[in-house]
Order: sequence, then C-alpha cells, then structure tokens
Amino acid sequence: MSLVEMLMSQLGGGNLSSLSKEIGSDEGKTGTAVAAALPMLISALAQNASKPEGAASLHKALEKDHDGSVLDQLGGLFSNASTKNEGDGILKHVLGNSRPQVENGLSKSTGLDSGSSAKLLAMLAPMVLGALGKAQRQSKMDSNQLAGYLGGEREEVRKVAPRSLGALESLLDADGDGDFDMSDMMSQGAGLLGKLFGR
Repeated sequence: MSLVEMLMSQLGGGNLSSLSKEIGSDEGKTGTAVAAALPMLISALAQNASKPEGAASLHKALEKDHDGSVLDQLGGLFSNASTKNEGDGILKHVLGNSRPQVENGLSKSTGLDSGSSAKLLAMLAPMVLGALGKAQRQSKMDSNQLAGYLGGEREEVRKVAPRSLGALESLLDADGDGDFDMSDMMSQGAGLLGKLFGR
C-alpha cells in the first residue's frame, strides 16, 4: 500500500466527516480534495528531501516531533486549535513561497473556496509527517533512506498523475505565478475515493 493510500484509509470511520466540518465544506468535496492534496504534499516533501540538507532537516524533524501517534487520534487532531498552526509551520517549510499558488490550484480544481483549501492543507500536513515519522522509525531509516523512500512514493504518484506532478514541481521550483493544472490528480483522487470509501 502506498503512503497516499494508507493516509486515505485513515480518513474512514467518521474522520472525513470531522475534517469536512472543520474546514466548512461537504464530505464529497473534501474527500476529492484530500485525494488530490495528499500526493501534492508527498511530492513536495520528496523534492525537498532530494537535496542532502533537505533530507537531513526532514529526518531530524520527524525524529524529534512526529512519531506517528497523531494517526491514532485524527478526530482530536482536526478539532484541535493548535493543529492549523502546526500545519502552517510545516507548509511554510514544505511549500515555501509557492503555498498561495498551490492553494489556489487546489481550490480551482476541487470547488473548495480558498479558505477551505488553506485549512485543508494545514490539517493534512501533520498527518503526512506523522505517517512519514512512523515509517522512518519502523524501518530505522537514515536521511538517505528517507529521501529514497519519498522518491519512490513520488514515482508511484507520478505513474497515475504525471501532468499534475510535473506542474507542481515546476511551480515549486519557479515560485512564480504559473497555472497549476490538477486534472490528472483529480482523476486519481476519484479512483482512490471509490476504492477506499466504496463510492
């Protein structure tokens, strides 16, 4: 099971409903947006970790603050006022100056308003780092192995959504005003939702 699929599976059992309420959207739009946003975040992390200093920084952050326990209490995570602040801090490092463009791309492609898109990414970021931290501990990865693991996860996403990942990576490199076309990612999102939520 890929990292994206594992994270999507964590949103069953009412967690998706809780997340929808927190960002002020309906469950359908939220689920589709989650299935598009998770691959984006993982790809951005993989890109950051492709440089030795980025991999070392991420490895240290996971070791210190992200043991995976967050995945056992998602309902509480989404309703915790400090989650958005933590997520905002993570996104500042992961997306940098590209965050507004990524949020705008997610909003345009999913129908979420810009505020909901921003909240969604901030809620998902601690989830993604929690899952990575858990994987790092379980497999006793060093920073090079972590970079390799993330690279493999990005390749898995790229197989099903090549145009979207290419657009995201260009956007992250450019820090510019490029248009982010997420049509491939939305197709992937629909497939994941159907498989995991029986829709």
